[in-house]
Parts: sequence; structure tokens; C-alpha cells
Amino acid sequence: MGWMQRMTQFKEKSQKQKEQVSVGLFDYPALMAADILLYEADFVPVGEDQKQHVELTRDVAQRFNSIYGETFKLPEPVISKIGARIMGLDDPTRKMSKSEKQPGHAIHLLDLPDVIRSKIMKATTDSLREVRFDESRPGIYNLLVIYELFTGRSRPDIEAQFKGKGYGDFKQELAEVIIEGLRPFQSRY
Repeated sequence: MGWMQRMTQFKEKSQKQKEQVSVGLFDYPALMAADILLYEADFVPVGEDQKQHVELTRDVAQRFNSIYGETFKLPEPVISKIGARIMGLDDPTRKMSKSEKQPGHAIHLLDLPDVIRSKIMKATTDSLREVRFDESRPGIYNLLVIYELFTGRSRPDIEAQFKGKGYGDFKQELAEVIIEGLRPFQSRY
């Protein structure tokens, strides 16, 4: 119980819920640890905010192994250098989350192409027009990171491609790149 209560996400989200904290929120890290240990993963790709769950998994595995002998592997977290934390389309200061209720907050894997286009075109930017990577401009920076992830292109190449173009042109291209990138997933489901 103590391990679960010390989880940062549990503390943050339980403060928001004030009156009742769901068992799902409390148990989520344990379920994630079980999934990781079940598949004997050596490496677990996670975002910055999920690293603590892999650390909990390692703690559980070490404790179990010390009592019952070497049974579980001790997985290592793998955090991508690019896009480890994608921010919300409607508020680029908050992490993108599937559980966020705002309709324009996140791109979901099964969103229809027209929905993706609409969300991207309405995504928060700023009043400037220059399309370039600048962390002090979180809206356009977030969209550029998403473009970078989907295309695999370098930042200088992306900036050169959109030099002299406005946000509208960039957002249209980004929407198409996302639609094409999600097509393989969507065709399976």
C-alpha cells in the first residue's frame, strides 16, 4: 500500500478528486507492473511521467526475487529523446491524455480523418506566423514535435520546408501526416 501511495501520479490525481479516490487510480501502477513482469520485458518504452511505474516494477520484482528466488527480470525504462511528452492540442502546457474529456485535447488512434483535421486545425498556437522549433512558444513547438515524430525528419529540414509559410499550411500538412501515420493501426481495428 505504501508503494502505491507514494506514486507521484496517484498523489496528484487524488488531490484533484478530493472526496473519493477510485481503486482504479490506486491500482493502476500495480496493473502496469504486472503487465511488464508477465511479458518478461528487458526494456519498457515509457514517457517521462511513466518512469516511476517501471521503477515500481523493478522494486516489486526485486522484492519477489529476494523472497522466492530469481523469477522476474528487472526491466529498464527507455525514454525517447524526441516526443517523450506530447502536450494537449487545446492546452500545450498540459500533457496529452486519453482520459481528458475536452474533445479537442488529444488525437486518438481511431479518430476519423476529418476529426483529426479538425482537431489539428483548431490546435492552440500563438499569434506569430513563423513555423520554427522554439520551446518558449509551446503551441507550435508541440505541433512541430508531433510532425517530427511522424515524419522522422530533422528539425532544420522541417523548419526549411515551412519557411515563409503560415500555421494554416503547416497544420494542414501535419493533419495529413498524422492521418497517414495512423492508417495502418486503423485498418487493423
